[in-house]
Amino acid sequence: MTIPMPAPIAAYFAADAKDGAAIARCFAPDAVVSDERNTHVGREAIARWAFEAATKYDFVSEPIGTAQDDALVVVTSRVTGTFPGSPIDLRYKFTVDGDVIARLEIAP
Repeated sequence: MTIPMPAPIAAYFAADAKDGAAIARCFAPDAVVSDERNTHVGREAIARWAFEAATKYDFVSEPIGTAQDDALVVVTSRVTGTFPGSPIDLRYKFTVDGDVIARLEIAP
């Protein structure tokens, strides 16, 4: 099932866990990602975060729902991988600025 979402978020999930550089291109140059109590600022740091997460956990993220309020888009995704508690439903809170993601917070 395809979940409707803004283009940069769809591109993020299409690249998720496969290509850190492709994920970073979905973000603004000064974007911020918060995940696992860590903050990553800028495309270079975001690419490194994505690569390290994919290497550490070998996971698949499947969006199962979405809600939008102006620039804030919350995607619920079922994440399955090599980590304790798998699978888990996570909330990806995206702030979109035009055709890029300005901020992403990932939380259970």
